[in-house]
Amino acid sequence: MTHEEKRAWIMLVVSVIAYGGYVAVVLGRQDGGSLTAVPYVGALLWTVFGAMVASILAEIVMGMANPRASRVKDVRDREIGRLGDHVGQAFVIIGAVSAMLMAMAEWHWFWIANVIYLCFVLSAVIGSLAKVIVYRTGVPQW
Repeated sequence: MTHEEKRAWIMLVVSVIAYGGYVAVVLGRQDGGSLTAVPYVGALLWTVFGAMVASILAEIVMGMANPRASRVKDVRDREIGRLGDHVGQAFVIIGAVSAMLMAMAEWHWFWIANVIYLCFVLSAVIGSLAKVIVYRTGVPQW
């Protein structure tokens, strides 16, 4: 497994765990009321911050576990990285357009913030998943 594939796995796992934790916290605070009344901002910010720190720490641990592993990217790594980024970026655009339409329709900011966050998570998860799949199956030839 290459260094870049390990990084994709870390991004995938950390994103799923962090978002799952965020959803559990927000739903746990609901208490039968409306979701828009739930205090979500602190949980969202701490989740994003925690996911970034967890990713950094996981990569440091990965580097310490195998200090002689090559970190040089070859052509295949760059192609896979580009493909995964393109797949993931589609969800950022979907989130931005969705948030814009929701704001124009005057939806509650809870939904707007959560759609943006969900699309960021989907971008990270789907982009990382695409990278892992391509590492396992090979770069598609168009």
